[in-house]
Amino acid sequence: MELRTLKTFQVVADQLNLTKAAEMLGYTQPTITLQIQTLEKEIGHPLFNRVGKKTFLTPAGKMMKEHVDKLFAVVSQMDKAIKMLDGPYGTLVVAAPEYYWTHYLSQLIRSYIHHHPQVKLKLVSCNSADAVNMITSNEADIGIIAGVSGKPEVESRLLEQEKLLVVTSREIYEKHDQSYIMEHFPFIYKESYNLEGLHSQSITELDYHPAAAIESSSEEAIKIAALNHTGVALISANLIREELASGLLVPLHQLEQRLDTHLIFLKDRSEETTIRSFAELVIEGWPEATGR
Repeated sequence: MELRTLKTFQVVADQLNLTKAAEMLGYTQPTITLQIQTLEKEIGHPLFNRVGKKTFLTPAGKMMKEHVDKLFAVVSQMDKAIKMLDGPYGTLVVAAPEYYWTHYLSQLIRSYIHHHPQVKLKLVSCNSADAVNMITSNEADIGIIAGVSGKPEVESRLLEQEKLLVVTSREIYEKHDQSYIMEHFPFIYKESYNLEGLHSQSITELDYHPAAAIESSSEEAIKIAALNHTGVALISANLIREELASGLLVPLHQLEQRLDTHLIFLKDRSEETTIRSFAELVIEGWPEATGR
């Protein structure tokens, strides 16, 4: 059975009038009559009865009409679903460290939801390494990471190059000279910095041999530790702008290398409309979100 013939039957069954059906379909009446006769021959049952000038559905016609209506309802849903492929749709999973959610991504998310309310966002807070793993395993669609992914199948778009500072609290800085601070206070840094070589680079640049080291997965926790006079911290300058401006934290050194922030997704998914729309919004809005 052809959809065209079934559509003709549906319109005739709705109108029960060949003239009206022909006008609606743009066919001649003989064409419609031929299509109905072909369908009746195919199923082996008459579909219409004529009594005087009126046309009625036979029992087979009523059954056929019920199923044809269901069929075209499904076809309509399919058409709508396919048309959605022309724009963002479905669920988008975004994985990023808590620092980015707290400081940058919230306002970008609001903008995306405003422009694409049909997309359901699922937001995952995790460290950068886990975000990369979620992208490569298709558990997340887009990730925001500090550093590089190191995966050839992952597309990376540079968002920012952040300054990294070695800082301590104003209280420690005023009580001790820098050589004493570097020798007697623990070095606090983010665990991913160790993987990226930033930890060792900072030690080399400073000729630093810390008495102890504290590794944390949270930059917010590192900032709080520094403010509470725990030791010397390696941290993004963006995260401590206010503390630097107010003098609560004092910079001891700025690393030569900067920390790259990347937006990532799988290369073979780069043409997906939903991923592309979110990536474009973040790339365009990142400078404003970060205050640059």
